[in-house]
Amino acid sequence: MARGAHINWTRYAIVAAAIALIVGAIWTLRPVFISDAPPPTAEETAARIHASVIAIDTHVDIPSTFATGIYDPGKPGTYPVQVDLPRMREGGLDAVFFIVYAGQGARDDAGYAGAASEAFAKFAAIRRMTDNLYPDEIGLARSAADIRRLHAEGKLVALIGIENGYVAGRSPELLDIYYELGARYLGLVHNGHNDIADSALPQEKFADRTNEEGGEHGGLSDFGRALVARANDLGLMVDVSHASKAAALEAIEVSRAPVIVSHSSVHALHPHPRNMTDEEIMALAAKGGVIQIVAFDAYLHDVPEEKVTARRELAASLGLTSLDAFFGASEETKRKFAEGVAALDAKWPRATVATLADHIDHAVKLAGIDHVGISSDFQGGGGIEGWSHAGETLNVTAELVRRGYTEEQIAKLWGENLMRVMDAAEAARK
Repeated sequence: MARGAHINWTRYAIVAAAIALIVGAIWTLRPVFISDAPPPTAEETAARIHASVIAIDTHVDIPSTFATGIYDPGKPGTYPVQVDLPRMREGGLDAVFFIVYAGQGARDDAGYAGAASEAFAKFAAIRRMTDNLYPDEIGLARSAADIRRLHAEGKLVALIGIENGYVAGRSPELLDIYYELGARYLGLVHNGHNDIADSALPQEKFADRTNEEGGEHGGLSDFGRALVARANDLGLMVDVSHASKAAALEAIEVSRAPVIVSHSSVHALHPHPRNMTDEEIMALAAKGGVIQIVAFDAYLHDVPEEKVTARRELAASLGLTSLDAFFGASEETKRKFAEGVAALDAKWPRATVATLADHIDHAVKLAGIDHVGISSDFQGGGGIEGWSHAGETLNVTAELVRRGYTEEQIAKLWGENLMRVMDAAEAARK
């Protein structure tokens, strides 16, 4: 060792001790830096995603007794209630299109007057919920901006859709009134042809559930084309669920704004007349529209005719021949029907959330993530294993997570795509 050089062993000992302390601290606190915890489950990831996206269901039917003591949406409901405000909160279902619907009836002045009267009663019921009963809990949205504002305020969101243009009679100007009352989409037709368009399920064909070649109008009628134009002028989205293939394709073609399919599934996976063919889905996407894949058992997979007949006969035997009859029935009658349906489902299982996701997958691969959404058709026949009421909504997101959908993609499926079309319809107004 050179003269004058020496080792300061004390200083090295101090440094070594300090290093040991730091290493020990890092090891002790290692979960802060390198977690030993298992990765989150699909359900945990879905819950996180649900807290950040806006989940919109584009089709929930209501009886004429909605927002009364018979069906109080502010209280947890029992069968046949599938959507109420507590379970919307529970399941993370942020926004719902409540439906103004009138069944297809006589195409004469009396029929049109009755349909309009039924429509006004349902508008009033929805507004009674938002304006009188629960204004601090749920608000009425008239635009995508309203949806975002109400969601940011911590409120649930109600929107209004019309199912069956029969409620417009032969008067396009009635759409102006419906729009002012809050309607933001118009379903052109329901079961049975009307003055507007051909139906995917003509009434005379219900028994064997096949479509009628050619239909009545070969698509839309002249009045139907005028009604689509009036809807465009107002900023009212056009909905082609329930329309025949020819009517849907023509509506997509003549509409200035993108068109929606509020509650249908994929014909290529299950060839039900109510489902959309790949040709229709591609045409819809090319125009900027969106198909809302629906959690309706019979549209997602094959349901044996024996089950359909048995359920129909069960309902008839209990006097449950309409939505109002279901909601107005005694608790004993409801119990008997629910038990009967449970027995049928045990014998012939319902479609599952995975089946719903299969249809979503097909539509996404075919048309792209920007043109697909999700709906339930609750209280109109919708409900599957895993998503049988609003409180189970999170299960759909969990299945999408399991299939590899990203948070951005799930946000689009649950609401962003639909809000984009709302904006486009508004932009097309005159």
